Amino acid sequence: MPIPSRRRVRQLLWLLVPLGLVLAMWQVAQLARDQALQGLRQDAENELRLSAASLVGHLSRHDYLPALLASREMVRRFLASPESQDPMPLNRLLDRFRATAGVSDIYLIDRHGDTLAASNWHRPDTFIGQNYAFRSYFQDAIAGHAGRFYGLGVQSRERGYYFSAPVWLDDTEPDASPDGVMVVKVLLDAVEASWAEQDAELLVTDKDDIIFMASRPELRMRALQPLSDDEREALLDTRRYADEPLAPAGIEITETPGEHSQRVGFQRGPLAEDDYLGLSRPMPAFGWEMHILRSLAPVIQAQWLAALLAGGLYGVVILAGGIGWQRLRLRREREQFAERERRTLARARDELERNVQRRTRDLVETNRRLSGEIEERRRAEERLRETRDELVQAAKLAVLGQLAAGINHELNQPLAAIRAYAENAAEFLARSRTAAASGNLAQIIELTDRMAEISAQLRQFSRKSGDRPTSVSVPACFDYALRLFQTRLRDAGVTVERVWPEEQTWVRADLVRLEQVLVNLIGNALQAMAQTAAPRLQLSIAPDGDEVRIRVIDNGPGITEAHLGRIFEPFYTTKSPGSGLGLGLSISARIIDDLGGRLAADNAPGGGARFTITLPRDPGPEATGDTRPEEHDTHA
Repeated sequence: MPIPSRRRVRQLLWLLVPLGLVLAMWQVAQLARDQALQGLRQDAENELRLSAASLVGHLSRHDYLPALLASREMVRRFLASPESQDPMPLNRLLDRFRATAGVSDIYLIDRHGDTLAASNWHRPDTFIGQNYAFRSYFQDAIAGHAGRFYGLGVQSRERGYYFSAPVWLDDTEPDASPDGVMVVKVLLDAVEASWAEQDAELLVTDKDDIIFMASRPELRMRALQPLSDDEREALLDTRRYADEPLAPAGIEITETPGEHSQRVGFQRGPLAEDDYLGLSRPMPAFGWEMHILRSLAPVIQAQWLAALLAGGLYGVVILAGGIGWQRLRLRREREQFAERERRTLARARDELERNVQRRTRDLVETNRRLSGEIEERRRAEERLRETRDELVQAAKLAVLGQLAAGINHELNQPLAAIRAYAENAAEFLARSRTAAASGNLAQIIELTDRMAEISAQLRQFSRKSGDRPTSVSVPACFDYALRLFQTRLRDAGVTVERVWPEEQTWVRADLVRLEQVLVNLIGNALQAMAQTAAPRLQLSIAPDGDEVRIRVIDNGPGITEAHLGRIFEPFYTTKSPGSGLGLGLSISARIIDDLGGRLAADNAPGGGARFTITLPRDPGPEATGDTRPEEHDTHA
């Protein structure tokens, strides 16, 4: 190539390389931004759905309380003649219900709207003597309907949600009207406190776009958009928010990519330094709308990181191209050197072939001697193979006998439960209690299905299951095992303590086999506590990193040191003759080992035996995307 042509090509390359770098970084940054934004939107939608469900559940669980209190005879008797009775017994009753239900206040209003009794009678801001006829919850209830209301308290100035129910002194007449109203007030601070721990900002607005609840205190009692004078006067007339100024929250919408999705920022305040992805979800049951704001900082970081990685990769590609050109130049030199080497190797090959011919003659004689030895070894291997097949067959027969005994051991407990249910059903039928008898027969059907499932596990003890482990709920497995022993637990007066977290705990295991182990451990614990004066069975679940520790603890006599080392051996038992075959713990240990876990036994610090199962932790079927139908969904 002429020198001027090479120069032009070099100049063109110097121009295209930076342009390619900029284009690659821009394209990758856009792709990373779209992916990060989509992931952020999915996370925000899930968090918003869960938060909305939590808020609905927190408020709805108190819906029944006003109607329940309104039906009490003590409330009706006091409402019939409040001027001639002492209100303190009723005040204390309302206060006890308040403490038990975990609500803020409970109070009774007469038909004129005056408060006659309240759970906060002893506080300076008591509701007694106050008139609430202007409140919509009073107007709805006095009209004979259940009422709901949210707003600021007139006395306490606290935000709350109110439930009301009418109180009738005589509800037998078709045209009877309520004589009073029972009201329950629920505070919202606990829900907002849980929001503060989340990595997002949560808001709840009413139909007037007033922020009634928020994870940030400075955003509460503010308007999403500035209010006009007429709107402000209309809100003041309702007295829902008392005389709060309802200043604008300073939210500025910069982009609206979807129906319930927005990109927002703040003109002032602690959130003004960042942009947010805003999603909303209607709550038609309350006339509210919940909003979530997730920071877009991770999206920007992902965008910059992807651009830098693309630039680095582009540089690596350019560097690799330069190295390739250098290697191409060196390749020609190596080919010339290789040609010289090939000629040298050809001479060496000829010499090697002559040496091989000499060695071959020696090897032929050696092979003749070895052929006799090979034939003798072949006959020895044939005899060894026959002996090994006989040993394998004997081992299979031994394991089959052991597993058959183990299955018989595991079926004894369901059979005992079936007998108890059958006797109960017969007694119920004799008393014409067909509903109770049907329930016992349903339990018998479930137990027979369970016995079939246990029998189907026979081949699992001789070889590992080929099925993929699934997400298994540990509390559900405990519930099934306890239901199997509920008659023995009741007859023996055993106290069952459940020690595990409120949230669901999942492990990676096989449902039927894990239930089989728990049934065996609980059955052993009941036998160990047969002579205990106050039997107590403790079932605990303790997540520990990537594992879950499942414990069954009794307060029986415990396990002696001499037995601890042999407790998992087949046919080894400390029970009296006829009480067991000594296979339960051996089979249970093998099942847990096949599931990738461990089964250990020791003595609890307070006395009694403690069996600990350690299994891999699982995030649950929703997190893993496991949509296969779970087996035995009747009990787990």
